Amino acid sequence: MNILKKIEMYRQEEELLKWEGTFGEYLEILKEKPWVAQSAHSRVYNMINDAGIDEVGGKKIYKFFSDQLFGLEEPLERLVEEYFHPAAKRLDVRKRILLLMGPVSGGKSTLVTMLKRGLEAYTYTERGAVYAIKGCPMHEDPLHMIPHNLRKDFYDEYGIRIEGNLSPLNLMRLQEEYNGRIEDVLVERVFFSEDKRTGIGTFSPSDPKSQDIADLTGSIDFSTIAEYGSESDPRAYRFDGELNKANRGMMEFQEMLKCDEKFLWHLLSLTQEGNFKAGRFALISADELIVAHTNETEYRSFISNKKNEALHSRIIVMPVPYNLKVTEEERIYEKMIFESDVSDVHIAPHTLKIAAIFTILTRLREPKKGDIDLVKKMRLYDGESVEGFSSADVKELQNEYADEGMSGIDPRYVINRISSTIIRKDITSINALDVLRSLKDGLDQHSSITNDLKEKYLNCISLARKEYDEIAKKEVQKAFVYSYEESAKTLMDNYLDNVEAYCNKNKLRDPLTGEEINPDEKLMRSIEEQIGISENAKKSFREEILIRISAYARKGKRFDYNSHDRLREAIQKKLFADLKDVVKITTSTKTPDEQQLKKVNEVVARLIDEHGYNSTSANELLRYVGSLLNR
Repeated sequence: MNILKKIEMYRQEEELLKWEGTFGEYLEILKEKPWVAQSAHSRVYNMINDAGIDEVGGKKIYKFFSDQLFGLEEPLERLVEEYFHPAAKRLDVRKRILLLMGPVSGGKSTLVTMLKRGLEAYTYTERGAVYAIKGCPMHEDPLHMIPHNLRKDFYDEYGIRIEGNLSPLNLMRLQEEYNGRIEDVLVERVFFSEDKRTGIGTFSPSDPKSQDIADLTGSIDFSTIAEYGSESDPRAYRFDGELNKANRGMMEFQEMLKCDEKFLWHLLSLTQEGNFKAGRFALISADELIVAHTNETEYRSFISNKKNEALHSRIIVMPVPYNLKVTEEERIYEKMIFESDVSDVHIAPHTLKIAAIFTILTRLREPKKGDIDLVKKMRLYDGESVEGFSSADVKELQNEYADEGMSGIDPRYVINRISSTIIRKDITSINALDVLRSLKDGLDQHSSITNDLKEKYLNCISLARKEYDEIAKKEVQKAFVYSYEESAKTLMDNYLDNVEAYCNKNKLRDPLTGEEINPDEKLMRSIEEQIGISENAKKSFREEILIRISAYARKGKRFDYNSHDRLREAIQKKLFADLKDVVKITTSTKTPDEQQLKKVNEVVARLIDEHGYNSTSANELLRYVGSLLNR
């Protein structure tokens, strides 16, 4: 189906969703679907919930955010459960401005954009439908027409609370166009759109000397005063400010704390009382979620000013720190590259992971506990198992610093350096070393990085390089072992036979001579030493393996090569240790013989077919690992 056909279908579907009828007919809709009368905060909360929720390790993962925001599960859960949920229940928290505070490029703007785009789409669904008085520039809630003395009766009949007063314009229209007959007033379904300024507004501060308060609250249309005879006639007023247009939905207040004070005072009554003053009219009711965002420095400066105390008490601050998980940071880079024009460039495996390792290390604070270093902390945060540490240790580490994740290198800097690498290298492939080199070079050009910070970041690059060295050796190790899985399985089975005999104090039977022999202590130690199992710890390690095998057997599962992470690592390292000399000779010989050349070609082919490299990056990896082994 071509794009024009899809556009036509989209237009037809939009036409089918449109609805217009009298207020009396609208009440019939309310009887069937009372959620139609939900508040702006409730609509946002239901939109997030309706997208679905997963629970992982006791933490809620909101699917609404999962495609765009990575590694922010805890801040997002706090945002939904501590702000949107109580606000949807009409608790006092809805009378607060939501202020997202965090470092640059941490996801604040993305979060707000997602809420805005999400609301636009949600109003096209049955659960998110919005109905308004037809012809109202503020798409006002039709229920505002119910007189105050009848609202309790309305609640008793419909179970719906009504808040807010009819705007001056609709009050006049009700009398002049409908002779006060509320039941005849036309109501229509509206769809939010930031572009059409319906239900979603955005206010951005500019020069305080030139910016007018009318940008927020609307203004008098002087060309109509002669026609209507008075500035206090609502027909002579343009209800086109951001607060007017964002009614029933949300308004983004960009860089709120940079605003002139006169703009901020309008938010006081809007948040606390649900109304604001405009022109020579009574207070105008508005139901909208106000979201602002700022960085920590500006926020600290704002709250230190005594004049801002009243507004400060009407703000709920939600910290949005940087992501602190390597795998999630990698997803951020993948997304940013996919959305760019360099998505066709081959990025060697682990390149983005190494960049992510560097970035996360810059954001982590040094652990206060002496038995853990920064790299171990990084691995624990990423969900990896680290010997001697448990989930309780992770929680303890997270509680050490309240502001962890509020500083460090931002994703834009890393993507800029990756882009620079691609452009400068001018080839179709880049690897981890290229990116680390570019990250290092970029530190000199980063004006906000002090000498102390630069020293810390250079150390992080060094740590990331060591991580890459290990990963690179493992990659080549896997590729060099012919039928790697088969070789590993054979070695593991041999090890397990010996461990079982050792623990049960049995002997093994030699497959060739048939004679009974003692367990091969030399073989077992050669494998265990690869992961630092000491002579004193060997017995408990072997017993642990045997217990794991028994546990698998009880569940009817087979213990295999991937059943024990540390044993798998030991097997891999043992295999590679046995092949190290072969790798060194093959990768470093300038004029390899025919057999060596064949081996190199086999390894390159395996790296390409099974590990995601291309010809260039595979050969670069081999040369690099060869140089590591020859040091």
